[in-house]
Amino acid sequence: MTREQVLTLIRAHLVDELTIQPERVDESTRFREDLEADSLDLYTLVQELEDSYGVHISDEQAAKILTVGQAVDFVIAEGVADREPGP
Repeated sequence: MTREQVLTLIRAHLVDELTIQPERVDESTRFREDLEADSLDLYTLVQELEDSYGVHISDEQAAKILTVGQAVDFVIAEGVADREPGP
């Protein structure tokens, strides 16, 4: 998967989960400040990334992912961007 494909999947999840317009989500978008995501929203996003990409995100790692771009970077750094997402 390309960086753009990973971004598209994360954007789609956020749009669905937070009921927002896709235009509100780009790589610099901050989860808490820009999207007003709460702890449950962020937990759900982490679960989605783990389920979709087969990665494990520790609480410490999750706490450092503040923007959409950082989430994309994490997925790519884990080397899973080469695989198709899970079910």
